[in-house]
Amino acid sequence: MRILERSHSIVLTAFVSTYPPRRCGIATFTHDLAATTGRREVVALHAPEQASSYPPEVHHRIRKDERADYTHTARALNDCVDIVSIQHEYGIWGGEDGAHVLDFVRALRVPAVATLHTVLQEPTANQRSVLTELVTSVDATVVMSRSAADLLTSAYGVESRRVHVIPHGVPDLPLVDPVEIKPGLGVDGRDVILSFGLLGPGKGYELAIDALPAVVTANPGALYVVVGATHPDLIRANGEAYRQTLVAQVKRLGMENHVRFVDRFVGRVELTHWLEAADVFVTPYPNLDQIVSGTLSYAMGAGRAIVSTPYAYATELLADGRGLLAPPGSPAGLAGALNAVLSDDHLRAEIGRRAYDYSRRMVWSAVGTEYRNLFEQLTASTSAPIRTPELAAVGA
Repeated sequence: MRILERSHSIVLTAFVSTYPPRRCGIATFTHDLAATTGRREVVALHAPEQASSYPPEVHHRIRKDERADYTHTARALNDCVDIVSIQHEYGIWGGEDGAHVLDFVRALRVPAVATLHTVLQEPTANQRSVLTELVTSVDATVVMSRSAADLLTSAYGVESRRVHVIPHGVPDLPLVDPVEIKPGLGVDGRDVILSFGLLGPGKGYELAIDALPAVVTANPGALYVVVGATHPDLIRANGEAYRQTLVAQVKRLGMENHVRFVDRFVGRVELTHWLEAADVFVTPYPNLDQIVSGTLSYAMGAGRAIVSTPYAYATELLADGRGLLAPPGSPAGLAGALNAVLSDDHLRAEIGRRAYDYSRRMVWSAVGTEYRNLFEQLTASTSAPIRTPELAAVGA
């Protein structure tokens, strides 16, 4: 591999990802990450139905289904930035299983780092091929949990030295008593159980709703609040049909007075208020291979007591008394864990405090420092390989 020297003072990073005003977790993540890492510009992965207005840091757009945009934009970045930070999840890139990301990477001649938001335990052959080529083509790969790093090395054959674990960032919030926040949200006197995020199958809301009758029997003031708009992809395909099935489930169980849907995309301030008002946060995900959850990370950052199914990310982050894990697929098991937290003020406060203390390493200022250090290491003079045209053609 030919090494080209490049002189750096302050690193200029291009972040390639979905980006606000698009409403998705990765867009929010990238906005917050980019804001903490110094000089940056943004390349927005642009969906066909998305509004075209972006903030001024967005210097380029890649139209998801226009394959030529990927190579053209990468070549433009070669002339103006020091390093490229790629956010990867199969669905946000064009092509089969997001394969157009490989066109982009092959055309880069500056160092690149891929942050993986999904690492599948049982990928299809094409999914495995796309991810394997991506992580072997970039200069470093970032994952957000040790379990994800172990999966990359054991199941995908990635060298451990190329994988860096940097936690999911969270806002730096004070630890507050929910009693102080509840009146402003109209939930004073209720035992608030919270979930948030874009609504759609795979979040396990059905399990949480099925658990509610047993929760309400033990804690009559329980209120399950689900905050978030329906996922835009689901809206385009089926409208609000999924949300209506949840509403029907609530009615069938007679839980209308114990469930509230805040069915819109809420901003940072309002989301913070809901997190601070929650007595317990629940992620009842059915996919036990899930390697990251931004919502769980945020709940830890707010110092909430957390109850979760034992998916990979929750099992790792909630260890050592930082939360309670319930048996997967068991309404009775989930209800038992929720009741244990709601009925014991000391337990609730203790696990919330442990989660909060652990999350101090996850606040955005700390996460941004870790990314900056990695970017500076890779762009240091003579240490970072810059892809030549010959190298870019490999694997094309």
